[in-house]
Amino acid sequence: MNTSIKIAGAELRTLFYSPIAWFLTIIFIFQSGLSFTSILEENFKLQSLGGGYENGIGYLTMKLFGRTGLFGEVAKKVYLYLPLLTMGLISRETSSGTIKLLYSSPIKIREIVTGKFLAMMAYNLLLVIILSSYVVIGNTIIAHASLTTMLCGLLGVFLIFCTYAAIGLFMSCLTNYQVIAALSTLVVFAILNYIGTVWQNYEFVRSLTYFLSISSRAEHMFIGYISSKDVVYFLAIIGMFLTFAYLKMEGERQPKPFLVNVMRYVVTFCATLFIGYLSTMPRFIISYDGTPIKLFTLHPNVKKYIGELGDYPLEITTYVNLLDRFVWIGIPSQRNRDLDRWEPYLRAKNNITLKYVYYYDYPADEQNVRESNQGKSLKEIAEHTAKNFDMDLADCKSPEEMRQIIDLSGEENSYVSVLKYRGKSTTLRLFNDLATFPTETEVVAALKRLTVPVPKIAFVSGQLERGRSSRAYRDYGGLTNGLHMRNSLMNQGFDSETILLTGQEIPGNLTALVIADPKTEFSIENRQKIQRYIDAGGNLLICGEPGKQAVLNPVLAGLGVRIMDGQIVQDDNLAKKTEVVLPARSVAVSGPGGKIVGPQGRSSGPISMGSANQQDENTVPYEVVRTGVTAEAAQESRFFRNAYNSRVPVTMTGVAALNYKDTSGFTVKKMLVSDTRLSWIKKNKLVADSAAVAYSSADGDEHGSFPTALLLTRKINGKQQRIVVSGDADFLSNKGLFGNTFGAQSNETFGIGIFSWFANGEFPVDADHPPMLDKRFVMNNLQFKAMKISYLGVLPGLLLIAGSIFLIRRKRK
Repeated sequence: MNTSIKIAGAELRTLFYSPIAWFLTIIFIFQSGLSFTSILEENFKLQSLGGGYENGIGYLTMKLFGRTGLFGEVAKKVYLYLPLLTMGLISRETSSGTIKLLYSSPIKIREIVTGKFLAMMAYNLLLVIILSSYVVIGNTIIAHASLTTMLCGLLGVFLIFCTYAAIGLFMSCLTNYQVIAALSTLVVFAILNYIGTVWQNYEFVRSLTYFLSISSRAEHMFIGYISSKDVVYFLAIIGMFLTFAYLKMEGERQPKPFLVNVMRYVVTFCATLFIGYLSTMPRFIISYDGTPIKLFTLHPNVKKYIGELGDYPLEITTYVNLLDRFVWIGIPSQRNRDLDRWEPYLRAKNNITLKYVYYYDYPADEQNVRESNQGKSLKEIAEHTAKNFDMDLADCKSPEEMRQIIDLSGEENSYVSVLKYRGKSTTLRLFNDLATFPTETEVVAALKRLTVPVPKIAFVSGQLERGRSSRAYRDYGGLTNGLHMRNSLMNQGFDSETILLTGQEIPGNLTALVIADPKTEFSIENRQKIQRYIDAGGNLLICGEPGKQAVLNPVLAGLGVRIMDGQIVQDDNLAKKTEVVLPARSVAVSGPGGKIVGPQGRSSGPISMGSANQQDENTVPYEVVRTGVTAEAAQESRFFRNAYNSRVPVTMTGVAALNYKDTSGFTVKKMLVSDTRLSWIKKNKLVADSAAVAYSSADGDEHGSFPTALLLTRKINGKQQRIVVSGDADFLSNKGLFGNTFGAQSNETFGIGIFSWFANGEFPVDADHPPMLDKRFVMNNLQFKAMKISYLGVLPGLLLIAGSIFLIRRKRK
């Protein structure tokens, strides 16, 4: 080892006795400084502007140092530096003839290889020390910066540098010409970046080529997550190329038969692949999450429910339709990405089996498929699609074969994963949002459907109520069974059904009963059934509408609640003129599943309620009211708290105000309220062709902040009874939840929150990770300018002067 250290010292002296090491170090400081200060300046400006601009920043540690930050930029440019340094490690000795002296000396080949590599490791460490200065600065200027996240990123950068150095060392053994060695090194870099996309249609080869791929290997480390499979990859690749260098030099010192040499290389390569293959098996993976909130680790609640599955196996079969719009996610070339998504679950439970079945059939948009493939049969369309994805249609099942296995017509023949456990099965879907994939919340909701009684929501019918399953504008199909809507009841673990009160009693095992906008009065018998359900402690959601007060007020009388006459209106002109200043609130928690979501920071200035009367052909002017969640309601549920903290209103279209007096033992809290400066109760009927709607005290109109939704609770029969009364039924309708005509709204989150509240928070499972706090800089503009001048001018200049003086004095000697 002493000999290797001496060789390393000699190599380092050689590097710094030439201008190239000095020059590359100067360029490295300048480029890294430019990347760091550019990203820093962008976010610092947003913070300085304040208001809504400030809401655009967050997760500053990851932004400055992560995949798109300093470490990611350095990793992209490292190929510009290291080949110029490694190209002469061995080729310089060969071309000058000094390699013969080394071969004839008592120095061992492994000591030469180790010494040369140690020299490159020392230089790489110098570059990492330079990057460490940014870490020190980041830890100083970012409030609540995550030091462990940045240190994980430094490790990733160092491993990349060392891997490229090992490759360059081997390539330098192959030729006497340093330029060719540098170019060859660049070619190997390109191959290692590309090989992960090769032969992905073949299962065994897919795993091997994916292991060899260096592309994105360190990206997880850049954002604070270290996996043993990534570390093993870098160590295995370093070991393989150093072994190759040893075999090459040993072969020149003591020539061996050609086949023997080939076999030695092949054995080394196969051993590396075998180690890599084992390292990717979930049971052997060890990980470290360096983020403060354990962002890349399964939430404790998720681990708990996976643990409750016991030793029984879980089978997950993913069905991929060639003609479905989600097919690109499930094609064989994307299989390893899917395995990465399932990896945390596979580590938590080692007897999960993943299977994939490919088939072809018409999806939900069958008409579009037919129109774009006129004259072609279903099989011909599938053959064309399979060819484009480099797949063989023989590996895909026909519609007839699929129906013998499973009927997915109810899933619109879309991409689904079917989970099977102890004879039960349930479905996990993809979603029409930016995240697309199920988060921990949806996965655990599916697992709980296999292991515990499912909460059941019943919708009353018979009085022309809103339809439970219909996708019509005013009905509730999206809320209950929207296949690709993340917050639909079915995707969050709930079941729903319809109850016709005439001829049957309301079951006592319901999680909640929903009465949504009945248009005809209940019979005395049916009203008594509802009252018996309430008296027994059943949970209830009642949604009324303006103009139908007489239908629901008799039902609400026993609760002490009344839907007031008239309708709340909101003046769009007032909304434009008035800035609504809401109380300061804390940061909303991050999205479900612990995945990175956009931060919702506290606003430092007024927030406009937006255009209150954006409308469509089915909306009467002025009837759109944007209500706010109250602080007292925020204490009841994490969903209500998120809506309250985010300062995003719940939109109601045509809403009546509520009041209450004798509550019969219930504790009443205001849930949603209108804004007193923008809205009032209009007593006269609101007509669609009104040129303008104005407040009129003569007509009995009332100004004020009115409750549009109430929550009622009481202890009865050993449990807490929960009731929600709303003066609007549209806020949970297909239009209210998923329409895009009202601007920003929190209806979808708030809607699932109501049913979560009914289920005592057990569904959906709370898998929210706490928010990251690194969202502010603690520096001023002068400090930023000084930092920029230092890294882009002063430090490179000082190093240039020091290097010049050193080299000139060296040359004189």
